[in-house]
Amino acid sequence: MISIPMKDLIETFGSKLHENIVMANFTTAQVGGPVPALISIQSIDDLIKASVMLWEQEIPFIILGSGSNILVSDRGLDCIILHNRAHNIKINTKSDPPSIEAESGAILGTVARQSALRGLSGMEWAAPVPGTVGGAVYGNAGAHGSDMAASLKMAKILHKDKGIEDWPVEKLAYEYRSSILKRERMPVVVLSAILNAVPSSKEEAWERIMTYQAHRKETQPPGASMGSMFKNPPGDYAGRLIEAAGLKGRRIGRAMISPVHANFIINLDGASAKDIWQLMNLAQETVHEKFGVKLEPEIELIGEFK
Repeated sequence: MISIPMKDLIETFGSKLHENIVMANFTTAQVGGPVPALISIQSIDDLIKASVMLWEQEIPFIILGSGSNILVSDRGLDCIILHNRAHNIKINTKSDPPSIEAESGAILGTVARQSALRGLSGMEWAAPVPGTVGGAVYGNAGAHGSDMAASLKMAKILHKDKGIEDWPVEKLAYEYRSSILKRERMPVVVLSAILNAVPSSKEEAWERIMTYQAHRKETQPPGASMGSMFKNPPGDYAGRLIEAAGLKGRRIGRAMISPVHANFIINLDGASAKDIWQLMNLAQETVHEKFGVKLEPEIELIGEFK
């Protein structure tokens, strides 16, 4: 167990600090155990201040955005959660080319919709993606044939040891659903991003958004989940493999592999993180046994599961 100077944190953050939080209340899968405290972040200044202080005091912390794409252990976490709600978006239609600057707590769908309403194209793919800009930069989120590797121009990064730097997209060394930040677990915080945009008509951009959202509604299940569980293997789809393995509708506890899309695991109200983790293991083992394919998680497992 780490020693957390809670008194100092309360003095510094006041009502922004909430003690004894249960992560199930902050994740899209509605699972996850207790944490000592959560700090509500409302601005980039808040995010910098909290990150620097926790680094200086050697207190581990995790940045939480929308709570998607993560599975938090039922045992909880021995760290502080920074709940990032720094969500300002600046859209410049007069520059050449136009630009979109979004803070890391901004919701991707909001960025896409606001850009379309201003007659800019480039982020429509992100409209149905349940995540924040910071998480998308970190994990190279993508959908509908595009991703952050194609959309990002520059990210503003706070380093533990080097302060704030502007990183061009090339420096993030993007791969499929991955970045150098994710692969190397670098001690950094994504503060904001500048995104590519091109002029369009509001009607055309909005029509693409409506098409993508309708496709998501038709093909992806409702209910509490983390999003896609596994990365698509080269030349195939994780959902197809899991379905072909006969696992659609399989349940463990109150968790179920969705009968709508087999790459989603749904919380049927009352599932534990362990239920979901065991279903993930079942899918990986069965697909490997039947097809020789090793499914790699797209989500991040946080905490202890064994």
